[in-house]
Amino acid sequence: MANERTFLIELGCEELPPGAIAPLAEALAAGLCRKMDDAELPHGEVHAWGTPRRLTVAIERLADIQPDRHIEKLGPALKAAYKDGEPTKAALGFARSCGVDISELEEIDTDKGLRLGHRHVETGQSTCELMPAIAESAVNELPVPKNMRWGDSRVEFSRPVHWLVMLHGEDVIPATILGLTSDRITYGHRFHAPEAIELVNADTYLEVLETRGKVLADMNRRRQEVLRQVQDQAKALKATAVIDDDLLTEVTGLVEWPVALAGRFDERFLEVPPECLVSSMKANQKYFHLLDEQDNLIPAFITISNIESRDPRQVIEGNERVIRPRLADAAFFFETDRKRTLASRCDELSKVVFQQKLGTLADKSRRTRVVAAAIASSIGSPIEHAERAAELAKCDLVTEMVLEFPELQGIMGAYYARFDEEAEPVARALYQQYLPRFAGDETPDEPTGVALALADRLDTLTGIFGIGQRPSGTRDPFALRRASISVLSILVRGEYNLDLRELLGLATKQHSNLPNADTVVNDVLEYMLDRFRTWAQDAGMPVEVYQAVRARPVTRPYDFERRLKAVHHFSQRDEARALAAANKRVANILSKQDGEVAHEVDVALLTEPAEKALHDAIVSASDRALPLIGEGDYAQALDALAELKGPVDAFFDQVMVMAEDDQIRRNRLAILASLQQLFLEIADISLLPQG
Repeated sequence: MANERTFLIELGCEELPPGAIAPLAEALAAGLCRKMDDAELPHGEVHAWGTPRRLTVAIERLADIQPDRHIEKLGPALKAAYKDGEPTKAALGFARSCGVDISELEEIDTDKGLRLGHRHVETGQSTCELMPAIAESAVNELPVPKNMRWGDSRVEFSRPVHWLVMLHGEDVIPATILGLTSDRITYGHRFHAPEAIELVNADTYLEVLETRGKVLADMNRRRQEVLRQVQDQAKALKATAVIDDDLLTEVTGLVEWPVALAGRFDERFLEVPPECLVSSMKANQKYFHLLDEQDNLIPAFITISNIESRDPRQVIEGNERVIRPRLADAAFFFETDRKRTLASRCDELSKVVFQQKLGTLADKSRRTRVVAAAIASSIGSPIEHAERAAELAKCDLVTEMVLEFPELQGIMGAYYARFDEEAEPVARALYQQYLPRFAGDETPDEPTGVALALADRLDTLTGIFGIGQRPSGTRDPFALRRASISVLSILVRGEYNLDLRELLGLATKQHSNLPNADTVVNDVLEYMLDRFRTWAQDAGMPVEVYQAVRARPVTRPYDFERRLKAVHHFSQRDEARALAAANKRVANILSKQDGEVAHEVDVALLTEPAEKALHDAIVSASDRALPLIGEGDYAQALDALAELKGPVDAFFDQVMVMAEDDQIRRNRLAILASLQQLFLEIADISLLPQG
């Protein structure tokens, strides 16, 4: 039995981009696993680690040798292998391809009869022989975003590489990768432990690096250590640290030996909106900000140092000196912006291009104003607020603060609008126009904000589709997918039963000279409603539920979502499969008729008990379901229609639909047409799973 030992590869390099460390380490692990699996090398759990100066993969229980492989190669059929007792050219050629004499071949019984074949055992290679090529290939295939060269070398990688460790248990696996010869020598922290460190065993890698090298190589462990230290520092200040997940990930990728330190800044900066200070601290300095018990920003921050200083106070003071001018810049931008009103910046929007074929931000504001006013009127919100919000919506984009910190757009607009004493709904709308910003984010709760957020996105969607630049594959430069999902989210969560076709038509009319003006409404509508497929799947609904609703001309997203929920609920009833199958059968029968089938049933022509029972059941179900459908209570309506299962089953069991008598046949088709139409008032349930 082969021995099993831990395999370790470490690629040492100059500081990697923090966002690239985890993806590259994971890609290296995935590449090694894929190639080992191809080589049928058995192994255990795989670990991907990384720091700014190293990419590491450890593979537990990697066998010393590849298992022997029993190989069976089939040749020509026995009848074609010999003629008059002598081997044919086919048989001789097969023997040559196997590298053996014809006498070494054997007869093998297969499901297609006897065939000539060759069986042999291929001795497994040692891991030491296989891993150099496997590792080199995995490294060369890493998805490095941008390669570089250094010195006179022709080698390319994300950053200059300096050392290579490749161990299998205690043994070095000889290899040359990226111009480096493998060894058991690694290096610790650049400042705390720069000397060479000899690794005796692959299993001791993490421990040795931590104790002798002052390096926490495990990314998850390092991330948790950063989090713990930040929270401890905040607790000491009787404050709460705001842990932004992206910032935590970035900081983890910047250090090998994290040390959290708390610093302070002048209280006078608190006169600036906190979002400005936070953006400056996060974007420029990678600091964590702190809140008091009332969730107010306090004049303190936490930074993560990559060294354990003998005099931490000097490190803290250095960070305080660095942040001071940054916050002073934010204060300057804020004070400068306040010297002018938002409204005074409207003219500047005519100098900022939104899209070359769609004009400037001023053009976009004019278009949005009309659509926002119409939406406001539909949802009972003051039109004048929507119009004013649309006029001011993009004005903060030309302020000093937003030019420096683009992530503050909308936030600063709301602040400046309040300073200008604009109506509060207008100020809130300037912020809420960008909601929701991501999946699961809040949606506008201010009607003026709803009108502006919808109008702005509808303008973008119709404009970009109208000039023929709809998203394709992964290319979506104007984030139209997100815009579509945002519109649906606002309408559904806010329970606004607005007609998307009407809104798109109004938005399209505001554009001039759209090349695709005739088709843009249908194109955008189809594209947006298609987003409900993912919506339904995320909610755990089968795709057939989405297809059943999508088959109907439903153009109100809130109504669409209610139908989805109702059909999903109905699909879980025992009656659903039978009624879906019956509706499918009805659809097939009706589709074969010439012309449209009438829905009016002549009671006098009902002769069979089963057809009388079905007709009576349909009338009764209609009386109960149609008022519910009118109120949008589709779940209750479908529950009422579920009771049709018995009469429908009996009808198909006992009644000949295509009777010889023309009047009776047409009357029975009318019963089926009325049955189909009743369900189609909600969805095409013939598309649901059947049984």
